[in-house]
Amino acid sequence: MFTPSGPTFRELAVQALSSIEHGYDLLAPKFDETPFRTPDRLLDPVVRAIRPLGPFGSGLDVCCGTGAGVRVLRELCEDEVTGVDFSAGMLAEAKATYPWATWVQADALALPFTEAFDLAVSFGAFGHFLPGERPTLFARIHRSLRPGGRFVFPLPAPARVGSRLYWALWAFDTAMRVRNLLWRPTFVMYYRTFRLSDVMSELGRAGFTVELRPLEELGRLKDGSPRCRLVVATRRG
Repeated sequence: MFTPSGPTFRELAVQALSSIEHGYDLLAPKFDETPFRTPDRLLDPVVRAIRPLGPFGSGLDVCCGTGAGVRVLRELCEDEVTGVDFSAGMLAEAKATYPWATWVQADALALPFTEAFDLAVSFGAFGHFLPGERPTLFARIHRSLRPGGRFVFPLPAPARVGSRLYWALWAFDTAMRVRNLLWRPTFVMYYRTFRLSDVMSELGRAGFTVELRPLEELGRLKDGSPRCRLVVATRRG
């Protein structure tokens, strides 16, 4: 799962026992050498699926990490692109790799923007938000977009019940809940709390019109359903 230059087990353990912000500050220099960085095999199909929805002026990557999503925005947006994250360490890595973008340190639950962007994206960050926090997150993203702006993100199909992946994610979430009961500060990262039906309802209440588009390049499951969907939420005027 990790390259030879990735974090050691000890480094991952220290990160896991830290707060989210400090943990990512510690992991930042080696983050791109872990499987937690969204791979290009997902980013590239997302670019091709979003492009027909444009053109777009300015773009925002929410919880940008080391900046993989900003590279997506540069291919799609004609004007300035911005990455926002609350980890100074992750932003430092992003700025070193993509010096042409604008970088803002802020909590996604308190985004400091008002009608500033035409396109917002996010990759792999939703597990860091408890279900009760999502309405605030979506409301802040809604406020950051201009009327008609799009909030777009990929959403893989849930693991098949009883599969190896299903039990691995279940075990991870259980271990994280136990960890947060016994240790402070908490580290919020859950894989099984971001359910499509709940998310679509919450986006609608935040002021978005939501549609789902299959990412056909990523294939379909045995039952014919897509392996990954693109959630396209459009800010209502």
